[in-house]
Amino acid sequence: MKLVQFSISRPVTITMLMVAVVIFGMVAFERLPINLLPDISYPTLTIRTEYEGTAPGEMEYLISKPIEEAVGVVSGVVRTSSTSRPGVSDVIIEFEWATNMDFASLDVREKLDMLNLPNGAEAPILLRFDPSLDPIMRIALAGEEDLIALRLLAEERIKQDIESLEGVASVQVSGGLEEEVQINVNEGRLAQMGIPINTVAQRLSQENVNLTGGLLKDGEAEFLVRTLNEFQRPDEMKDIVVGMRGNATVLLKDVANIRKSHKERKVITHLNGSESVEIAIYKEADKNTVRVADAVKGRLAEIMHEYERFNVPINMTIVNDQSLFIQNSVDEVLNTAIIGGVLAIIVLFVFLRSLKSTVIISLSIPISIIVTFFFMFVSNVSLNIMSLGGLALGVGMLVDNAIVVLEAIDRYKRDGMSLSEASDKGASEVGTAVIASTLTTVCVFVPIIFVEGIAGQLFNDQALTVTFSLLASLMVALTLIPMLSSLQYKPAPVVMKEKSKLRTSLARIFVDGPAFIVKFLGMLIEAVRKALQFLFGWILKGFDHFLHRFTEGYPRFLEKVLQQRARFLGITVVVFVLSILGVRLIGTELIPEVSQGEFFVDVLLPIGTPVEETDEVVNHMSQMTRGVEGVETVYTVAGTAAQMGFSATEERENMGQLHVRLKPGYIGEKEQAAMEALRLKFLNVPGIEYKFSRPTLFSFKTPIEVEVRGYNIEELERLSLTLAAEMRGIEGLRDVKASTEGGNPEVQIVFNRRKVAQMGLDISTIGSIVRDKVQGTVSTELNRQDRKVDIRIRNREDDRNSVDDLRRLTINPSGDVPIPLASVADLRLERGPSEIRRVDQERVALVTANLAGRDLGSVSTDIQAAIDNLVLPPDFRVTFGGQQKEMSTSFDSMKLAIALAIFLVYLVMASQFESLVQPFIIMFTIPFAAIGVVLILLLTQTPISVVVMIGLIMLAGIVVNNAIVLIDYINQLRKQGVAKREAIKQAGKVRLRPILMTTLTTVLGLLPMAIGIGEGAELRTPMAITVIGGLLIGTLLTLVVIPTVYDLVVREQDEAATVS
Repeated sequence: MKLVQFSISRPVTITMLMVAVVIFGMVAFERLPINLLPDISYPTLTIRTEYEGTAPGEMEYLISKPIEEAVGVVSGVVRTSSTSRPGVSDVIIEFEWATNMDFASLDVREKLDMLNLPNGAEAPILLRFDPSLDPIMRIALAGEEDLIALRLLAEERIKQDIESLEGVASVQVSGGLEEEVQINVNEGRLAQMGIPINTVAQRLSQENVNLTGGLLKDGEAEFLVRTLNEFQRPDEMKDIVVGMRGNATVLLKDVANIRKSHKERKVITHLNGSESVEIAIYKEADKNTVRVADAVKGRLAEIMHEYERFNVPINMTIVNDQSLFIQNSVDEVLNTAIIGGVLAIIVLFVFLRSLKSTVIISLSIPISIIVTFFFMFVSNVSLNIMSLGGLALGVGMLVDNAIVVLEAIDRYKRDGMSLSEASDKGASEVGTAVIASTLTTVCVFVPIIFVEGIAGQLFNDQALTVTFSLLASLMVALTLIPMLSSLQYKPAPVVMKEKSKLRTSLARIFVDGPAFIVKFLGMLIEAVRKALQFLFGWILKGFDHFLHRFTEGYPRFLEKVLQQRARFLGITVVVFVLSILGVRLIGTELIPEVSQGEFFVDVLLPIGTPVEETDEVVNHMSQMTRGVEGVETVYTVAGTAAQMGFSATEERENMGQLHVRLKPGYIGEKEQAAMEALRLKFLNVPGIEYKFSRPTLFSFKTPIEVEVRGYNIEELERLSLTLAAEMRGIEGLRDVKASTEGGNPEVQIVFNRRKVAQMGLDISTIGSIVRDKVQGTVSTELNRQDRKVDIRIRNREDDRNSVDDLRRLTINPSGDVPIPLASVADLRLERGPSEIRRVDQERVALVTANLAGRDLGSVSTDIQAAIDNLVLPPDFRVTFGGQQKEMSTSFDSMKLAIALAIFLVYLVMASQFESLVQPFIIMFTIPFAAIGVVLILLLTQTPISVVVMIGLIMLAGIVVNNAIVLIDYINQLRKQGVAKREAIKQAGKVRLRPILMTTLTTVLGLLPMAIGIGEGAELRTPMAITVIGGLLIGTLLTLVVIPTVYDLVVREQDEAATVS
């Protein structure tokens, strides 16, 4: 092979090339961003529209429905859904996975701009689902200062300081109290004066202005004319004239009282029982999360030190820090890769018993990984748990090519060839085989581009890193390994000619240098080897004895199998069929849930519960939580339930959330134990519903979502509640809830149209008056330095405390005789729907649940049985949604990817062997490797998920490598005239050691990952387990089944034709 010859003849060139790629790789490594996950872009947009004080029914008709109809025609839309709650409409648009979301956002915005929404509605806000848009850090600010002062401190000092840091995109502040000036109007006196409340609001707005009057010239001087009338203090407003009563002026203070207060509380936050202000920090795209978080922590420390100097009693606690989980996960992956690499090197030494050979092969690992960093940088792949997981996954395979090459070189050395000749002949002999085996491993990742859903987004980085590292290891095996094997250290002569000094010096550096390093390392490790041999010599001797007997006995065993090949293959086929039947015993899930040492408890109180009461209940639950073993901090929010990884939040006064962070090390089973302990404690809290969840990394959908579709709300409620009751009896389901449970308390005003017309009024005007007096309106703002404080005007609290107050509300403030609302309308206390959901412009009710102790697939089967027992009225239907639907879509595309991967493997092998039959023989290893996969999944109780399927795709490319090397050597022996069966036995004996070495290095390289220790291990363990099980069984069958099938299928005349 010319590449091998070039490497042996040009050692300086190869050395320089390796030094260059290592330096570039190290520079690239320093510049790679560190993130938790790859850039996952969900093809989802959410349109949020607020229309304060509007019931769900009106939100559906006035807001949600028009938006759905407008955006439903946008190209690429596959599904629209909406949720209409009091005052808020969320319309979610799901696109095809290949959609360019930037262009899709522009199209949706264009449609929204053409809509005519009601005057009081806020402009729709466009939000995108993207886990990378989640805040990298949440901070709770508490202290002895009042909550208004804490909020101001967060907004005007801390926010500005942190936003000035490099890498910080924005800082958002929530919780605490927002300052507001309230003008509370006396309803009776306002009616007596005949002044409408909207007139008072207009007068305030008209008085609170600063205007420019232009330029005034006085002689040679020019003056800028300004009118300075903006309010500086709230008490300046009391003397504003709001109307006339006869010839007397009516001042604002005559009909209202003015006070400094705060806005109505929608969100209340506590940290470990103390009320706090939340500061959420967002990073810029493509910035290193860990570095940004470190910079933020440094600035926070400076701020705290400054306030401590002035004895300001505040404290800042980091509630959530993404960088910790990211750093720990990255460290765990790196440790896994290092341990796997060390185990692989130990296997090499045990087999080779040569330190020089072990060191030469071991160089493949660091060089391949460093080269991979360079290509990651070029391909915009960040350091994350998936890309690094790819490196850890492939660390055992990085030495495979080097093992095959060096084993062939050593064989020719033992035959008496010189170092140079043996390196050339050995590397060239197996060069084609290692190229083919590498290409089969690499090509299986190509079909991942066809994988839809989260799987394709998640595993793209991993596929790239594995591909880069394997191609780098191939380059090392065909260049560096032959070159180093051909070198022999010889000291340069001391006496030299003057003109050759430079040349000799360079030769010492670039030629003798590598050889000396190898020899020095060999001498250094030799001492360690002797010490280990002294301690573990009996183990090594036993291993040598076992390996010798196995090597000598393998050809005899193979001869017996070949004599009874039909019976042996029949037994193998039966075992394969039984394993396929065993797949039914394995559960299924979308993606394993990742334990991060923290979880959420979403709390729901009865509809209509004030936010203050919700806060009391949530704080009581927080106190109970702090008594559970392993709990470090409890952060509570009343009035909202944030959806992690989703830009939108659901705000309701009767909702709350506990964010529980555990002590370091409390992950996995310990985390689950803490959650179960809290479930038992919360059973004693009356009148609440609660749901546990972990931070969402990959999907914002509940594991179980069942959609009941139809138009009639009452029938939807009945069916969904019936189904929820049935689902509560299914084992493995927790937190079952129907979206129609409970109703929103409403005061429904039903007008008598005739009376309204007789009194010269109209319903629209009356509705506006009711809104202005009950909800109030922000008429203008008070300037306070660089910020503005809202001025809200509405009826005083005594005039809007009860339904009777609403009945007495004056609806004709300018009339001679005040007319109360009750004289033209009937006020009823009813319960309306708390929310109205729609999917594809059709009303739905959702029944949701979490999983506990069972897999998604088996639970879905039981739910389907419950659905089949439902008696549905006409025009009603029940369908699955949530993660079950995502799993079905992902599995279908993964099956296609696996089939395409196997096809590509066949193409590569057919090109190598120039035969259609021999690749078919090698392909037998793939289905028989499935025996090992099914067995190990059953033993470890690992459900089938997209992670397992990625492992199957990798396995399809790995398991054939040993068969390729074996068949390739059989063909070489046949070319030399050896009989077919004798060639099979000889090739088996010669290739046995490299096959065992490559298999064990790969398996032991994956072993730390398969054990699943550390944070984020849930995403790596199933893949490693799949590859290990399939590779172990696949290798055993390669040593027996492949020679048997070869002997059965390839006839002497066919083989002779192929060889010729």
